[in-house]
Amino acid sequence: MATLKYTPTTAAASSLSTLRSKPFAFNTSKLLSFSFKTQNPTSTTFKTLTPLKSSSNTTSTTTNPSDLSPVVSTVPPETLKSRLRNGETLYGLFLLSFSPTVAEIAGLAGYDFVVVDMEHGPGGICDALSCLRALAVTGTPAILRLPESCPTWAKKALDLGPQGIMFPMIEGPKAAKKAVSYCRFPPNGVRGSAHTVVRASAYGIDEGYLGNYEEELLIMCQVESEEAVKRVEEIAAVDGVDCIQMGPLDLSASMGYLWDPANKKVKEMMRVAEKAVLGVQAKADVKGGAFLAGFAMPHDGPDDLRRRGYHMVSGAVDVGLFRSAAVEDVKRFKMGLMDGPDEQEDGKDADDKYWSE
Repeated sequence: MATLKYTPTTAAASSLSTLRSKPFAFNTSKLLSFSFKTQNPTSTTFKTLTPLKSSSNTTSTTTNPSDLSPVVSTVPPETLKSRLRNGETLYGLFLLSFSPTVAEIAGLAGYDFVVVDMEHGPGGICDALSCLRALAVTGTPAILRLPESCPTWAKKALDLGPQGIMFPMIEGPKAAKKAVSYCRFPPNGVRGSAHTVVRASAYGIDEGYLGNYEEELLIMCQVESEEAVKRVEEIAAVDGVDCIQMGPLDLSASMGYLWDPANKKVKEMMRVAEKAVLGVQAKADVKGGAFLAGFAMPHDGPDDLRRRGYHMVSGAVDVGLFRSAAVEDVKRFKMGLMDGPDEQEDGKDADDKYWSE
C-alpha cells in the first residue's frame, strides 16, 4: 500500500509561522458585538485585543486579512462617566428581582444604565453576575449597589466588571474617601488584586485594564440621612467621587417621616443637598465635582429631577413596574366581571383582540 505523505506548501508554512510568531487576536465578533468589560453599546473592541472585524470606526495596524495581529482602535469607548462629562442626562432602572430575563428586557428597552441592587434585593454576587451578563448582551452598562460600604463587598463587586459601583449610607467625607480607596489598587487604595483572572479585565485578556479602570469606573456615594446632608458639600468634593446619589426614603426616615417622604421638611432638606452638590460642581477650584443622581418618586417625577439639575435619573424599580402592571391587569379583569361579558366587535374573536393589545 502506498504511503501518504503530506508536504506543507509555502503558503501553508507561512500561515503556520504567522500563527506561531504573532499574538493571537481573540475574535469575539462572532459571539459578542460589544466589550463586556465596559458594557458599552458604542464600543465593539477591547483596548488591546480587538475583533478582526468591527462595526466601529477603527484604524487597523494591518490590511492583510490573514494577519492575526491585534487591531488598534483610535475611538475611545463611551462610558457612563464620559457621557456625564459630555453633558448627557442618563435614565436608568433599579433591578431588585435579580432576574436575568428582566435585566435583558430592561437593556433592550433602552435604559442608559441598570442598577443591580444588592442592598435591598435578595441576590448576592453570583446572582448579580448573571444579571451583568444579561445586560452585557444588550450593551447596557451595569452599576452594582453594595449591601454595605466595606472593602470586601467592593472587591467582589468590582471583580465582576460593572461600569459603576454605589456605596450606601455615606455619612461624611471620611467615609467617602474610604469608599474611593476600596476601588483602587495600591498604592492609591486598598483593593485586592486578581486582575489577571477576573471578569473585570476580560479574564486577563484586556491587558490595558490596569491603565484604564480608574478613569472608566463610576463611583457613586449615597447621601440618605439628615447628618449626611449637612456634610454633602464635603462628600461631593472628595477626589474620586463621581456622583452623589440622593436617597429620599432613608432621608425621610432619618427625619422622622418614614411614611411621608413628600413632607415639606423632607423636600426642603433635599433641595439643600441638591444645591450643595451642584454648587461644588460649579466651582472652578474643584476639579470636575460630583454629578447629581437620584430616584424618581410619585411626588417627584423623572422630569422634575432633570429640571433641577440631576444628570442621572432612576425612574423605576423592576419589581415596582411589574407590581403596578399586575395589579392593574387583575383590576381590569375583575371590573369586567362586574360589568358583564363584552360583546364581540365586528365579529372579531375575543382571543385575537386580547393578544393584539
